[in-house]
Amino acid sequence: MTHQQISPIQVVTYPDGRMNTKNASTYTGLSEKTLAMMRCNGNGPKFIKRGRVFYFMADVDAWMNANGRMTSTAQAKHAAA
Repeated sequence: MTHQQISPIQVVTYPDGRMNTKNASTYTGLSEKTLAMMRCNGNGPKFIKRGRVFYFMADVDAWMNANGRMTSTAQAKHAAA
């Protein structure tokens, strides 16, 4: 059995904690398209639009902590509906 190394993800943030959509995608594990759909539906992390879309890491962390933890697959299915 071989063991694979797990490499840390590389996420670039601005000094104020902003991430562009590509880095937010890497950070959350969601595709950029999924994040775009979530912005339209209003069920994703908070974001700002200054010509381009940016996410603050603190807002993404808060969203993941509030919405990302489930105790069962039934709960996850209900949350997605």
